[in-house]
Amino acid sequence: MATWDLSQTRHHVLICNGGSCMRKGGEEVTVAIREAITNAGLDDYVHTTRTRCNGRCEDACVMIVYPEGIWYENVTPEDAQLLVEEHFQNGKPVEALMTHRFETNGFVRTIDTKPGILKSQKAKK
Repeated sequence: MATWDLSQTRHHVLICNGGSCMRKGGEEVTVAIREAITNAGLDDYVHTTRTRCNGRCEDACVMIVYPEGIWYENVTPEDAQLLVEEHFQNGKPVEALMTHRFETNGFVRTIDTKPGILKSQKAKK
């Protein structure tokens, strides 16, 4: 098993691969984001992780970026290039896709978002 050298990592990207997100193209989003990161020469600086359900099924496909604590909704493969250029290269989160941002006292909604679901609830198809 490989161990990643995270010493230069500036961003950790969590891409939801839970049931609802997979039905909305989660695999394709994961591949597109990773390809865009590689094409931009950012492999040493941006680390990606596939996750299971993040509880925001209505927002599928969900992507979360740390250390900023930015939550993106309805991410498609077509958004990959924009997200990589704007957020990872230029340091400007893509506000049109954002739902939450971490601030001093916790996460704040950046738009009027829908409530999430409990992990114990079954995701809607």
